Amino acid sequence: MALHSGAFCFTSVASSVKLSHPTVKASAFSAPLSPPLVKFNIRGKAFSGDGTPEAKEPPLVVCFGEMLIDFVPTINGLSLAEAPAFKKAPGGAPANVAVGISRLGGSSAFIGKVGEDEFGYMLADILKENNVNNEGMRFDPGARTALAFVTLRNDGEREFMFYRNPSADMLLQEDELDLDLIRKAKVFHYGSISLITEPCKSAHIAAAKAAKEAGVVLSYDPNLRLPLWPSADSAREGILSIWETADIIKVSEEEISFLTKGEDPYDDAVVRKLFHRNLKLLLVTEGAEGCRYYTKEFSGRVEGLKVDAVDTTGAGDAFVAGILSQLAVDLSLLQKEEALRDSLKFANVCGALTVTERGAIPALPTKEAVLNAMLKPVS
Repeated sequence: MALHSGAFCFTSVASSVKLSHPTVKASAFSAPLSPPLVKFNIRGKAFSGDGTPEAKEPPLVVCFGEMLIDFVPTINGLSLAEAPAFKKAPGGAPANVAVGISRLGGSSAFIGKVGEDEFGYMLADILKENNVNNEGMRFDPGARTALAFVTLRNDGEREFMFYRNPSADMLLQEDELDLDLIRKAKVFHYGSISLITEPCKSAHIAAAKAAKEAGVVLSYDPNLRLPLWPSADSAREGILSIWETADIIKVSEEEISFLTKGEDPYDDAVVRKLFHRNLKLLLVTEGAEGCRYYTKEFSGRVEGLKVDAVDTTGAGDAFVAGILSQLAVDLSLLQKEEALRDSLKFANVCGALTVTERGAIPALPTKEAVLNAMLKPVS
């Protein structure tokens, strides 16, 4: 798929829009407003039951990479040219994960760059509305916020056309990184899109190095978007170039086939080829079927929750948010198979609930919604 640029020109009104507002207005993308609820861990640890905020802030997950605007057609099953209208929705996998973690009651921050334009400021505000720390965001006065037009097939699966040549997310520089924020994290999560071009590639590598040196757990979801890379070979090489620095890796079946040049993603021996010696957890998502997990000591499969898919955008990100929200609180899950399986059931439901609505961030579930879905009897 060819990349396109310059098709849209939006007038910047950055001078009239401020990032910080005296009050935060609720929007379609805000976290649901609800009275305080009794909070509890899915593994049954008791917390304060009087609805008061806990004194201890949850461990921080910092997400690094791109944030953009997805334009999603209002009708499934049509090509981009045939779609009568599009609904704009905030997107970008790392940003989705950050909001997903916050929605689940965790603590998260986003580091990345957007344009100094209407959409860039809108995205920063959406993070703030969803209780995501956006202090690590930067605004580029010379480049636009990235756009992606998403085709939805009848089964809810997607195809993408990107407008970024270059977009602001590609221009984040190493000296713009908030290294203090990164070093405070329990988990540092990222994808591979930020590796495609300089200067963002160098910024990504520097951020991951700072996190590693500070003892932060590194989480990697390659999130393959082949049209953004110069070639399939460069995508494979780029994705694998940072493979062995990650502590946790999540891949899809399609990504396994791509990275192994067509080998069977359901063959455990094939998957094990991607397991490097320092890896603590390798997760393979299988959409509606659930996920597989691999550690040095054990491996297995956890079934997913069957739902009617409307839009699969953000399902993988919701899954990642689900498992990272659990691991940030208790890394010992990596050594306890039954507890890990419980957390993966939780993550599977996070992904499943997200596909029942259009758009990623609007559809990301709360912890209460996930727990309620887990308690429902299987029909």
